[in-house]
Amino acid sequence: MPVWLWILDFLAAIVGALLIPIIAFAMRRRLLVRSGGTFDISINLRTDHQPTGWTIGVGRYSENHLEWFRVFSLSPRARYRFERGSFHVHRRRQPEGREVFALHTGHVVVDCDSEFGVRQLALSPHALTALRSWLESSPPGHGVNNVV
Repeated sequence: MPVWLWILDFLAAIVGALLIPIIAFAMRRRLLVRSGGTFDISINLRTDHQPTGWTIGVGRYSENHLEWFRVFSLSPRARYRFERGSFHVHRRRQPEGREVFALHTGHVVVDCDSEFGVRQLALSPHALTALRSWLESSPPGHGVNNVV
């Protein structure tokens, strides 16, 4: 077999290895969005107002859970599942300083309490309204206490 065919095979393998993850990311995102009820949401495990710590993701509502998926992941499973009765949203604020560059344009930041250690969420004002409505519509006796 000539050397140029080996080189051509090698280049085709490299192109294939680069395209497969890109196609997988696109298909995963499409499958998540296809089910409906998804929105862009970033999370932060820290409480300071710095750009470090923010992770971009996609949120999806289920009956009693808010599922959060990392954008840059191939996993079909949610990284966090916030249960409606144990998830509380508090103070709302605008992103400050360099934090603006780590988040989507127009998103607001809210402080929250969760069992996973997530301390801040960044989402659009419309998504925040939907989140508050979802939290407030919990079944009686769940003791949802949200102030924003």
